[in-house]
Amino acid sequence: MKKAIFIDRDGTLLREPADEQIDALDKVEFVPGAISGLRALTGLGYEFVMASNQDGLGTPSFPEKDFWPAQNFLLRTLEGEGIRFDDILIDPSFPEDHSPNRKPGTGMFGKYLDGSYDLASCWVIGDRETDRRLAENLGARALLVGEMSWAEIAETIRATERSAVISRKTAETDIRIRVDLDGKGPSGVDTGLKFFDHMLSQLIHHGGIALEIACKGDLEVDEHHTIEDVGIALGEALREALGDKRGIGRYGFALPMDESRAIVLLDFGGRSELVWDVPFTREYVGDVPTEMLKHFFKSLSDAMHANLYIQARGENNHHLAEAVFKAFARSLKQAVARNVFSYDLPSSKGLL
Repeated sequence: MKKAIFIDRDGTLLREPADEQIDALDKVEFVPGAISGLRALTGLGYEFVMASNQDGLGTPSFPEKDFWPAQNFLLRTLEGEGIRFDDILIDPSFPEDHSPNRKPGTGMFGKYLDGSYDLASCWVIGDRETDRRLAENLGARALLVGEMSWAEIAETIRATERSAVISRKTAETDIRIRVDLDGKGPSGVDTGLKFFDHMLSQLIHHGGIALEIACKGDLEVDEHHTIEDVGIALGEALREALGDKRGIGRYGFALPMDESRAIVLLDFGGRSELVWDVPFTREYVGDVPTEMLKHFFKSLSDAMHANLYIQARGENNHHLAEAVFKAFARSLKQAVARNVFSYDLPSSKGLL
């Protein structure tokens, strides 16, 4: 489904003058941080929609007024920074008109109420209580300039893009996974396989993420479907939570554990490959077949579209497996770490 950010104009993008009409070029003054904040929100998959009850600048909604220098200046300035509005909604009705088009009424937003937009994932950015009420009426979320700076608004929205919920149900398994790459929210793992739970919990403790995994699998048959399908669903969740991957570290890590050592090299480059060099000497560790650990990481790398190189050596098979999961967790933490001051893709191709 589509999603949008509905942005008020006067007082949110532009400072509002005393007469509440920005009807001349010398009245055009951007709210501090507005341009850089909007720039930070590009590339996240949101449509940008300007919505205002104040005419002032004029818009294409009023074709009889064919020249609006202030509005043109606003749009040209933003376009020069790579910021383009997909839609502009203006209804300058007065409060006493009781128009359903006047915010916080939703009359202006009819095309966004047709079911094609995930309104719960949409945002309203404004500067007044009416903007907050508009968000409530739309079923969206609100952020107000004045309560927050534009930098804080941008980071709040970007942070919500770092989480995902995946539900996957087949004839063999029923799985729900929630991941937040910034560690926000509860964590817990229950797959029905205690040693597998112990290994997956390393991603929480050493990966710095919040992770909930609940799986009901056909363990009466064997462990295969549970371990494979958790790998697939977890990979899908991580891939979705990464979004467009702007600003991430991309690459991975190594560590020792007791007599064992593990090297995990990770690349969220968009292609999947697993190189596995981990010799186990036991058929099982706890209730998990050791042969299934390679299969888990293969399913994971395929689903998250990442290259994984995993090498480990050790005498104790429990330590060997745990070293691999801890090294993967640290590799994941390093690779998904985001530089909040950078919105560049870590790729010379411009696409990951």
